Amino acid sequence: MPPPNPQLRQQVISIYKELLNRGRDYPKGYNYFRERVYKAFKAKADLRDDEEIHRAIKHAEYVKKELEAL
Repeated sequence: MPPPNPQLRQQVISIYKELLNRGRDYPKGYNYFRERVYKAFKAKADLRDDEEIHRAIKHAEYVKKELEAL
């Protein structure tokens, strides 16, 4: 299994940090939000295909926009 693309890896880390930062004001609490984000990213940790990683990043961007709406 080849290692993930370094640029995509950096994008994933960046969006993860952004989501955690935005989760500080989550209505159910930061710990609840942090656990959910961790589980979501952990579930996708085995992705190696660039297209699948791009789709996961787009989904994370969508979640980030939804958090802004809260």
